[in-house]
Amino acid sequence: MLHRLLALISIVYPLLWFFGQDRGWFPWLALGMAMLWGSRAVFSRHKPQRLLAFVLSLFFVLIWLFRQPDAMYWYPIAVNLLMLALFGGSLFSSQSLIERLARLQHPDLPESGVRYTRKVTLIWCGFFVFNALITLYLIATAAWSAWAIYTGVIAYLLMGLLFGAEWLYRYFVLKIR
Repeated sequence: MLHRLLALISIVYPLLWFFGQDRGWFPWLALGMAMLWGSRAVFSRHKPQRLLAFVLSLFFVLIWLFRQPDAMYWYPIAVNLLMLALFGGSLFSSQSLIERLARLQHPDLPESGVRYTRKVTLIWCGFFVFNALITLYLIATAAWSAWAIYTGVIAYLLMGLLFGAEWLYRYFVLKIR
């Protein structure tokens, strides 16, 4: 339940922030996000997830403590950089994150599959860098409406497009089912 609530609020966060900032939502949204991520840190079973959740909770606590509402725009960048660290960091372990996910369906993943999953992990790393740079540009230019549309809609459409394209490639070209 907590996981779904956090996912939903994180998805609509840019729109909540954009439309709520002039309505005095800053302290409530910052504290709410800190509590949700803090709860996720407490209840996560996996150490990387706990660490990620703790960092994001701390991010919002510091924003609230220092009364820096403009820092709320940086949340999507923080998420992208943390995802980059998670995916990119897995490239330095014995199995990339995508390989671990692939092995849930194909425990005996051949070497060609291992190479493929590493390439897909690199593509996702590139996506997170691209996403963070676009968001940084929108913050630097104070294009707040574009920030809300990009981080609240377009980035998710691009993510879905990348996910779907990879699945179609795997299904129809590689014939992995």
